[in-house]
Amino acid sequence: LLGMFFFFTATSQLAITATLGALTILLVVAIGVTKHGFGFFKLFWPSSAPLVLRPVVGAIEFLSFLLRPVTLALRLFGNMLGGHVALKIFAGFVVTLGAAAFAGEGLGLFALPIAALSMVMVVAITALEFLVAFLQAFVFAVLASIYLNDVVNLGHGH
Repeated sequence: LLGMFFFFTATSQLAITATLGALTILLVVAIGVTKHGFGFFKLFWPSSAPLVLRPVVGAIEFLSFLLRPVTLALRLFGNMLGGHVALKIFAGFVVTLGAAAFAGEGLGLFALPIAALSMVMVVAITALEFLVAFLQAFVFAVLASIYLNDVVNLGHGH
């Protein structure tokens, strides 16, 4: 029973993904300020927008920038937790139906094929979890690179 508390996906914990998101944005801000000084704040003042709309667009850009770590964290957390929950549900079916079949309760031996199908689903979801984990790491890295590109090449991407 104690062993099941030590086997979990680290990124299915919101504290881990929030920390990764916060560190990414802090790194982006640090590089932007180091490279451009106070010119870093030009990121929030789009020169291509009409002068009347710049304060509104600037506020939207600033809000968007503040939400980046939140979206980084929640995307990774949600995908990893969702797969983990599905895996635990199907694993619970295997144990419950297998135990019921051997104890002669409920469906009896008819529960064995359902338990076997659930075991196949556990294996399939585990494979899918590996694919999702690599895909989410890739998405996180690409988005972090895009955010870094925005501050390194200030004004070129707008």
